[in-house]
Amino acid sequence: MLIVLALVIGASIGTAAHFALPQRGLRGVAVGPLLGTAIGALAWMILTWAGQGPDSLWTWLATFAAPAVIVPLALRTLSRRRASADASERAALGIG
Repeated sequence: MLIVLALVIGASIGTAAHFALPQRGLRGVAVGPLLGTAIGALAWMILTWAGQGPDSLWTWLATFAAPAVIVPLALRTLSRRRASADASERAALGIG
C-alpha cells in the first residue's frame, strides 16, 4: 500500500513542475502529474523487483529523485517541440 504514497509524491512533483516551468499553454495540464506518477511508480517497481523493500532509503530516494529530474526535462522538451511544430505549421499555412 505504500506505493500509493509514491504515486502521490510523483503526481505532486509533476504538478509543481508544470506550474514552475514556462510555456504552460503548450502542453496539457495533466501531462506533468501523469508523467510524474508514472515515473514514480516505475522507480518504485524497479527497486522493489530488485529486492529493495519499502523500508529501504534507496526506494524513497528514487521515488523522489526520478520524477524531480525526468519530469522537468520531459516537459521542457515537449514544450519546445510543440512550439516548433506550431511555428512550422503556421509557416506552412501562411499565417504570420
